Amino acid sequence: MARRTFFSFHYQEDVWRVFNVRKSWTIGKDREADGFFDGSVFEASKKESDEALKAFLRDGLKNTSVTCVLSGQHTAARRWVRYEIVRSVLKGNGLLTVDIHGLRNDKQVLGVKGIDPLEEVGVYLANDNIYFAERKEGKWVKYSDYTSAIPASALWFEAPTSNTVVKLSKHCMRYDFATQNGRENIAGWIETAAALAGR
Repeated sequence: MARRTFFSFHYQEDVWRVFNVRKSWTIGKDREADGFFDGSVFEASKKESDEALKAFLRDGLKNTSVTCVLSGQHTAARRWVRYEIVRSVLKGNGLLTVDIHGLRNDKQVLGVKGIDPLEEVGVYLANDNIYFAERKEGKWVKYSDYTSAIPASALWFEAPTSNTVVKLSKHCMRYDFATQNGRENIAGWIETAAALAGR
């Protein structure tokens, strides 16, 4: 079946590696992808307001059912990657991380494996409401780019039952594009993420 997938990544650091992933994903007529913004998000982030950029990213997520985070060394700390992850949860998208440090950049240099971005965002219960949290400087804090309570019904995974943050990575798979033959397997990984989310 056709699966529209949003790809979230750190543009400046990893665009060349992402291009290699994209080439493997676009083979075949049954695959469509969103989220392969060239420099547009990066350029917009320098001149657009935060609210305009958020609207741009939400629009990019429309009509997708899975969000694939292509993770390099610094991806986990990127503000807009975190925003894409949070909006993906709210949308009910399946989520997965694919490490791409094992691919070469335009200078033929391999990357360094980074922290799973889905380990840096989580959910917690406070005053009978569920909220997003993010890790900053080693500590969990309330997520500042989306502060509203989340209805438990909006989550495709088990809702948190205490104020202890549950990382999104607990409910999502992580893969390595280079060592796990992502060229052949990424479509299956994405389908698994979709199935976990009931999409």
